[in-house]
Amino acid sequence: MSTLLGLDPATYEAHRVHHADFGYPETNCWTDVIIELLHAHGREPLAGLGCTLALDHEGDQFTFFKPRPDELETLFGVDVHELQPYRSIRSHITSQLAQGRTLIVEVDAWWLPDTAGTSYRSDHVKTAIAVDTLDDDKLVYFHNAGLHVLRGEDLERVLVPDVLPGYVEVVRFDGERPSDAELPVLARELLRDNLLRRPAVSPFVAFGEQLGRELDHVLGLSPEKVHVFAFATTRMAGAAMALAAAHVRWVLGEAGTEAADAFDAVSSTTRTLTMRLMRRKPFDPTELVGTLNAHWTRGHELLEALV
Repeated sequence: MSTLLGLDPATYEAHRVHHADFGYPETNCWTDVIIELLHAHGREPLAGLGCTLALDHEGDQFTFFKPRPDELETLFGVDVHELQPYRSIRSHITSQLAQGRTLIVEVDAWWLPDTAGTSYRSDHVKTAIAVDTLDDDKLVYFHNAGLHVLRGEDLERVLVPDVLPGYVEVVRFDGERPSDAELPVLARELLRDNLLRRPAVSPFVAFGEQLGRELDHVLGLSPEKVHVFAFATTRMAGAAMALAAAHVRWVLGEAGTEAADAFDAVSSTTRTLTMRLMRRKPFDPTELVGTLNAHWTRGHELLEALV
């Protein structure tokens, strides 16, 4: 058996942002994985989620947010970089686990039983997992909101893709870590840096324009395709803002409460908008988009005054 931490999926306690009572207990696959990897190593991932403050609209979707490599190294001493998979994925996983590292591997969610009810054995969807343990008959992996186990055909299909191997990154935990006293100071500096990266105006302005062009078409799609649209738009933005609120509260404490509340209001409104989309009935999104813009703008104005 090759293992990183030797965790048991039956007893593993996920980070609190992955609990059911959090606004978006699943965000995006890569960020969810890194949150749990940091948490499992006793490091507070909320310190590293300032990337959510730089969320933008990319023309047809919101930014697929994730902490930058320099942020992970500065805050946690964690180095993430691409691995060249020139041997079997099993061989690379075994080699890296033996060195106290792990791999983040791009796989097909068709073969991940934790996605039962969405993708498992029903839809080919690209996603990312991080490996904790691998032996002859099982793989224990981080994915979405927790820790899971893979066996049998699912295991073999993940380890031996049908066509090309997915994108693979190695995660090293051997860098220098700041002290508990230094971490909030560094996180505040990076919060300020991410504020400087934010768009000049609310990204929900551009999203409102996208909805104006595409809403009738989207409402005519199948439920599955509306879900795909919502994941790239309202759910991505809502998850980012839920994490932004948690990040601001952790970094700034009570002083950041009003800004965090504004970001939580954005997140809550995206859930309402997602539900309206999933009903596939005509509606006017103007008021909801206006609410998104107002809360996003207020949150950033309050943060700018603070930092």
